[in-house]
Amino acid sequence: MHLTVLDHPLVDHKLTLLRDKNTPSSEFRELIKELVTLEAYEATRNLSTTEKTVATPVGVAHGKKLNESPRPMVVPILRAGLGMLDGMMALLPMAEVGFLGLKRNEATLDIITYAQRLPEDLTGRECFLLDPMLATGGSLATAVHYLHERGASKITAIDILAAKPGLERLEKEVRPDIDFSVVVCGVDDELNEHGYIIPGLGDAGDRLYGVVD
Repeated sequence: MHLTVLDHPLVDHKLTLLRDKNTPSSEFRELIKELVTLEAYEATRNLSTTEKTVATPVGVAHGKKLNESPRPMVVPILRAGLGMLDGMMALLPMAEVGFLGLKRNEATLDIITYAQRLPEDLTGRECFLLDPMLATGGSLATAVHYLHERGASKITAIDILAAKPGLERLEKEVRPDIDFSVVVCGVDDELNEHGYIIPGLGDAGDRLYGVVD
């Protein structure tokens, strides 16, 4: 597993605003979108390209274009991952979008799969998993193996925050033969007894969609 933690003043600034419990849902959604776009820049660093020659108004330029076949696959983990989709697609508009519904039993912390809409065959395709919070790591480990079993060649998880215990779990549970990377804006040390990241930013799904006590 390869881990990238973004180190940039814009990321630090926006992440601090995101953590603030007084940030309204409308601003929270926009901050998520902006942070994901910044993460996407790093996450897509190794996308394959093909040389392309184009005519400019005054000459000829030799450049590169992204290979569109096979198309990258963007997979938000429902529901909070949906809030990250616009930010990712802003940089990768040619990607195909699939959906994976995984949730955590808050009592046992076991992972429950309740929905999926993905191609049966992902052979040779690079997949980007979107989920704001990498907490216990259970959901992400399940998702990574799910995509790998369908043939995904490379899997990159894009998360806003990660907890150290979750990252340690991924190191143990994700098979070493899987080409897997994680890109995050920040890493917190702890999880509470309910599996929430501390200090974290609360329940990302509730804050995205205005369901806040």
